[in-house]
Amino acid sequence: MSYILLSVICSVLVSVLLKLARRFDVDAGQAIAWNYVVTSGLTALVLHPSLAVLQSAQAPWLGLVGLGLLLPTIFLALAASVRHAGIVRSDAAQRLSLLISLLAAFLLFGEPWVALKGIGIALGLLALLCMVWRVDEKQASVGVAAWVWPLVVFAGFGVIDILFKRVALAGVPLGASLQVMFALALPVAFALQLWRVARKQTRFTLRSAWAGGLLGLANFGNILFYLRAHQALPQHPSLVFASMNIGVVALGALVGILVFRERLSRLNLFGVLLAVLAIVLITHS
Repeated sequence: MSYILLSVICSVLVSVLLKLARRFDVDAGQAIAWNYVVTSGLTALVLHPSLAVLQSAQAPWLGLVGLGLLLPTIFLALAASVRHAGIVRSDAAQRLSLLISLLAAFLLFGEPWVALKGIGIALGLLALLCMVWRVDEKQASVGVAAWVWPLVVFAGFGVIDILFKRVALAGVPLGASLQVMFALALPVAFALQLWRVARKQTRFTLRSAWAGGLLGLANFGNILFYLRAHQALPQHPSLVFASMNIGVVALGALVGILVFRERLSRLNLFGVLLAVLAIVLITHS
């Protein structure tokens, strides 16, 4: 279980670093770009993935390229969500994205419908609605950003999950798919930042590069420890899955509320509890 705890901590740490970016004059977009330099290098050094499977004619390059394009853009959306909606709702929205991949499993991959999963999906969608609902009219000026970005995170990570499943079904090992998608995401992320530099919206700084290194370490740590947890508990994948997702929602809520003093309405908090319940029902179904 120590691997699960470390993975949860690393996942929430990613959101914490994004939350602190503006406070320490770090450009989140640049940090995200440099993050892929670190994750690409660490994937090669630690996981030693074999890329031979990608040389076949059946290699799912469409899905891999889609992942390479989506990862940096959705990472930017996560940064915007953390900034405008806070860690609590952003982490919960990211974890609830499993609802989209579950619906895809039923509709696209032929998985049989299970009533308990259906209830879990319904509760999850209700949880998402409760979390993005803004009750305080005084915050109307930031209200749109506070509910739009979590929804973008929810939809984006859901699509990423679907692409991951398509790549896995094609027989590509996880290490190889991670290596390729990070390598593809890297030039996309830097192209976005070069476009911003050309428009004089930002300039590259050493501070943002160092922050990107920390972000990459946390991002890769989340993935590595999650893989190690599955290796340590091969007979209990649902335990790893549930512990990871519930752990991130719970720790993200604690950090957001206690450390960053994020203000949530009772409806928002009810949504967080519903998110945990939805994950439990989906896992145990």
